[in-house]
Amino acid sequence: MHAFDVLGDPVRRRILELLADGEQPAGAVSDAVRAEFGISQPAVSQHLKVLRESGFATVRADGTRRLYAVDAAPLQEVDAWLERFRGFWVQRLDALGTELARGKRKRL
Repeated sequence: MHAFDVLGDPVRRRILELLADGEQPAGAVSDAVRAEFGISQPAVSQHLKVLRESGFATVRADGTRRLYAVDAAPLQEVDAWLERFRGFWVQRLDALGTELARGKRKRL
């Protein structure tokens, strides 16, 4: 599955956001996602499986718990693809930074 196919799903993006804060037990991820999206635990498990199989997440056993974490390697593929487009917004962000700095100087 292509990286953008994986990231195109809002549930999987949310799971990755949760995992970006650090390793999480499957139960905690499931509880958070089920509350936000109103989906079943088996549906969350399927999304976790897609993330594992596509390389976006790793899992390790800790007794009876399964701990999930982000694997950054596939995100590097996304970052490389986005590199071509950064020029479209970097200049605008630099201009915004300049305007914000001017506004601060005017207030002082």
